Amino acid sequence: MTNSTTGTAMGSAPQEEKFIGQNVPRKEDRRFVRGKGCYTDDIVIPGMLHAAFVRSPYGHARIKSIDATAALALPGVVAVITGRELAEFTTPFVCRQEGAPPMEMDALPVDKARFAGDPVACVVAVDRYVAEDGVDLVEVDWEVLPPVLDMYHADDAGMPLVDDKLPSNMHTRESRSYGDIEAAFAAADRVVKADFRTQRLTHVPIETRSVVAVWDDGREELTYYGAAQTAHILRTTLASRLSLSENKVRVISPDVGGGFGLKLPLFREEFTVSAMAMRLKRPIKWVEDRLENLTASNHARDDAVSVEVAVKNDGTILGVRADLWADFGAYAFYPPSYIIHVVGWLLLGAYKIDNYEYTINVALTNKCPAGTLRAPMAIVTWATDGMMHRVAEELGLDPYEVRRKNMITLDDQPYQSAPGYLYEALTLREGFDQTLAEFDIQAFRDAQKRASREGRLIGLGIASVVEPTTYGSAWYKASGDDGSGHEAATVKLEPTGTINVMAGIVGTGQGYETSVAQVVAEALGSDPANVDVRLGDTHIAPYGMGSRGSRGAAAGHGVAYLAAMDLREKVLKIAAHLLQRPVESLRIVKGIIIATDNPGVSLPLAEVARIAYNDPTSLPEGMLPGLEIHRTYDPPFMTFSNATHLCQVEVDPGTGGVEISKYRVLEDAGTLINPMIVDGQVHGGVALGIGQVLLEEIHYDEQGTNITSTLADYLVPTMDTVPMIEVEHVETKNPNTPNGIKGMAEGPVQGAVACVALAIQDALAVTGARLEQLPMTPSRVLEALRESRGCANA
Repeated sequence: MTNSTTGTAMGSAPQEEKFIGQNVPRKEDRRFVRGKGCYTDDIVIPGMLHAAFVRSPYGHARIKSIDATAALALPGVVAVITGRELAEFTTPFVCRQEGAPPMEMDALPVDKARFAGDPVACVVAVDRYVAEDGVDLVEVDWEVLPPVLDMYHADDAGMPLVDDKLPSNMHTRESRSYGDIEAAFAAADRVVKADFRTQRLTHVPIETRSVVAVWDDGREELTYYGAAQTAHILRTTLASRLSLSENKVRVISPDVGGGFGLKLPLFREEFTVSAMAMRLKRPIKWVEDRLENLTASNHARDDAVSVEVAVKNDGTILGVRADLWADFGAYAFYPPSYIIHVVGWLLLGAYKIDNYEYTINVALTNKCPAGTLRAPMAIVTWATDGMMHRVAEELGLDPYEVRRKNMITLDDQPYQSAPGYLYEALTLREGFDQTLAEFDIQAFRDAQKRASREGRLIGLGIASVVEPTTYGSAWYKASGDDGSGHEAATVKLEPTGTINVMAGIVGTGQGYETSVAQVVAEALGSDPANVDVRLGDTHIAPYGMGSRGSRGAAAGHGVAYLAAMDLREKVLKIAAHLLQRPVESLRIVKGIIIATDNPGVSLPLAEVARIAYNDPTSLPEGMLPGLEIHRTYDPPFMTFSNATHLCQVEVDPGTGGVEISKYRVLEDAGTLINPMIVDGQVHGGVALGIGQVLLEEIHYDEQGTNITSTLADYLVPTMDTVPMIEVEHVETKNPNTPNGIKGMAEGPVQGAVACVALAIQDALAVTGARLEQLPMTPSRVLEALRESRGCANA
């Protein structure tokens, strides 16, 4: 017998549906595949003007004068503005870093251009074509200066200053030491050295940077449409620099065609367009073209790690010294030491090493500014596991046994790393052992020897990834940086029973509209299809820290779940009052509130919602009307996830080409909200890492000109480069986050960079060739092989 209202068998305990952990299809994809998405360039405002920028052709040059007379005479050109004029009604951006001089950046340069592509004037016209024609008519009188292009020699005597307001081109040089590093090296049987160098990259999102700025002169309010990963932080910055009240600035981030860290800061072009919209009282659009994207958007990476490892003859690691370098380019959108410090404190990776010292060196050069690119610390796993392999090589030991010997296990946890970070619920040694158990290493080594006799080079790489995912506010405080790690969400159960969610994170392709709906639906006993998720509008969403790093799951989804659980508590209190049942006896199953001790007693969730809004006198005494919860959540100091990557490659000794024949990932991101979405993050991250190892590189010539400014010169991975990727999951819950979620997104990049590079190095090892520089292009592979043959013949 069933109850007609609930469809539940009489006398049986109702079971709440579980949506966390389910492969729910992405809700947002329907509009994308139908061409119904809305990106910034889709936004058209009546009376809208268009902007284009005059850019420096030189890597380093003083601006003697700018003459816009001819441009202003061109029909359709409305205005031309320079940095000197913008400085009259805007304030500069000041980037501060503890223990180092602040770096100041005007809206547009006033005195000199610091890199080729530096925007020095803005032309506003009736359409983009006229604006571009106007750019060609602006005459700039330049005094060309010698560029600074080598981070290792940026501070040599006689080098010009990149930033004239700073005393040196070496912005940061500092050391940190843990344990007794001198004693560790004194006790060592051997000191092993290794070097790792990564190239300068850029993001190459399908959707480039873009903005539409609209000034409402009646309300004296600015609306900013743009692909922003951190909408609220951008709003605060805009308001401050334009001298507006924050409640007079609205940031709307529509659909975003890829972020990858590029769309975090407020760039000078976007700020200039906003300032000009206010000045001209007209809407203005700017959309970056691909040439601008490759030359003048933030770059990333361009760093190096040199290590000295104190070891015993049995492979025990006693201590590590590291020298870390970063080329930060010409300006600072972030504290210059931030990214390389992450490399520093993460460098010990999966290994138990108590004695550690690292020194960071951050140089300013006449290159496009550097910033965050998905996994800004991408070099770190390659350097960590690479140094372990170098130790094994010099000691004549099996590299995987050396790694196992020094690895952190679950039994060691909670484990505090030498720099003071707490590792909990990480399956580092366990994942490594599982990967080795599922792959026959001995069979591969036998095949490798046979291949070598045939003139073929095959190699294996295994990487153990430690990924920092969610930075709590305490981390920012301890690091000396301004910032918060908190996140916020508002969950509303509307009068008809539908659910609306607003959160501070911003979707840039991760599937948040689906996965946030899953966690909220599970908490409220509804269906994800009944949950609408709105992100990226500062007039709707509560103030949050946006989407950066891998914080979306633990912070963004965590706070949405907590808000929904708070709302659930209120719903059940109302239902208990109406049904005259104890709260603890009630469950919400498929939108119906059911008494577990008598499933025949039930009440639709929608009826509770109706009463909460439209019949508040029926609520429990003292309870306020409505069903809306706002919640904030500050994650722990730091949350980590981990993974093990395995890659098998073949290197063609005749062409230097590399083919990836096998790629496997064992991922432990804690509780998975949507495994299908996690798989997508793994695939995308691995592809990005493969691109870094094999293809992508920004090149500057001796004059400081970017000579990789088209997609014919700057190569990105395509389907012929990226192999099929096998993904397996382990779900070891974090004890300190909602639902045990750890998060992930950047780790797959770290893992791919490491295991593909290690696999290539393993393939070349039989020849004696050594590669320590990314990308490992065919020309670099062939050069390494030629050098090894030359050494053999010497």
